[in-house]
Amino acid sequence: MQEQELKSIQLLATKIRRDVMQMLLPLGSGHLGGSYSIADLMALLYGKVLKVDPSNPRWEDRDRVVLSKGHAGPAWYAALAETGFFDRDMLMTLNQGHTDLPSHPDRLKTPGVDMTTGSLGQGCSTAAGIAYAQRLKGTDTYTYLIVGDGELNEGQCWEAFEFIAANRLNRCIVIIDDNKKQLDGYTKDVLNPFDISQKMRAFGFYTQTVNGQDVEALDAAITEAKHHEDSAVAIVMDTVKGAGVPYFEQLMSNHSPKFDAPAKAAAEEAIAQFTAIIEGSEA
Repeated sequence: MQEQELKSIQLLATKIRRDVMQMLLPLGSGHLGGSYSIADLMALLYGKVLKVDPSNPRWEDRDRVVLSKGHAGPAWYAALAETGFFDRDMLMTLNQGHTDLPSHPDRLKTPGVDMTTGSLGQGCSTAAGIAYAQRLKGTDTYTYLIVGDGELNEGQCWEAFEFIAANRLNRCIVIIDDNKKQLDGYTKDVLNPFDISQKMRAFGFYTQTVNGQDVEALDAAITEAKHHEDSAVAIVMDTVKGAGVPYFEQLMSNHSPKFDAPAKAAAEEAIAQFTAIIEGSEA
């Protein structure tokens, strides 16, 4: 990855984090933790990797994204807005009446959203179906399935993974956000997942584990996955919930924090810092 391209993607990740915070702060709470842990991934996908056309979101030959962990929709919306799928002003309608940006993604409402998600586990099945259909049609498109580590409590994920592996759907790139926390606490305490990478390998996936906050490492992993054509492929991202703002990284309730006085102050400071970085880069 060239230095300028790297800086551009990192700047997009900063914009995503700023936008998510600006969307959630007026609401008083929201899914910040899991949105921030995938911010770098979304910046890489929409800043470099995906074959998409923002002016034609339903372009038949586009790559597809399925955000199975649909509660992280704010990060997806920010990525879409910042890359031209719709006007950025629309972000501030998140969760409002008659909005086209509901709390969980809806393919019938939001330009660029390929699949409705939110009921955890179901995105895995729909992504498998999309990838299988694309193979039957003989296309060369990719489907990027983004799954949460807490979501892996759902048996439906593993049924879908078995289907993906059995059919060697190597153009369905499974990306697991291993941020080690879920709604009720740490994943190891709620329902110990043990070694997710080993489990994916046991299911028949060529599996890589990478730092999910390092866009260069993620880019290399996606490239490597695309070169692996004889089996299903998976990337396990080692991430931090709330990544990018120390206060929220350390907050135990960072899955969907409430913006009380300390959290509000931290959020406002983060917005100011993100804005300074963005304005400095664009000056």
